[in-house]
Amino acid sequence: MYRHLLVAVDGSLTSESAFKQALVFAKEMGASITILRAIPEDHLLVYQAEMLGAHQAPPTDQARKNAAAYLDGLEMEARHALVPCSTAVAVNDHPHEAIVEASLQHHCDLIVMGSHGRHGMTGFLLGSETQRVLARTKLPVLVFRQDRPKAA
Repeated sequence: MYRHLLVAVDGSLTSESAFKQALVFAKEMGASITILRAIPEDHLLVYQAEMLGAHQAPPTDQARKNAAAYLDGLEMEARHALVPCSTAVAVNDHPHEAIVEASLQHHCDLIVMGSHGRHGMTGFLLGSETQRVLARTKLPVLVFRQDRPKAA
């Protein structure tokens, strides 16, 4: 049914859990995956840029290296699970935009992501990248929810 999944990860336990579940799903479907990590743009003020010095790499370069190293570990895990995998890093202040754009660029037919399950005022103030993806894509989205502790 699904042939190519875009799996959005952000380094959280929720997204890593969604990634692991996506691996099982992809293997059962015979699908490949693209793992995406979105990182924000650098917004340095002029006086801050002068303080960096000529020998230091700009923060975005370091963030890209960190994201690539993180994705390398996940890619290795996918390969061990015998799931064809590629990775992508997107620089965008709005992760939901990066996710929707990447799903189109990589010709995916399903987006997989975790949801932190924010509710109430926190959900209202912080918003939900998952909700934003759902509102902006025409593709189906498989959302894995964060387990909440059960009340005693």
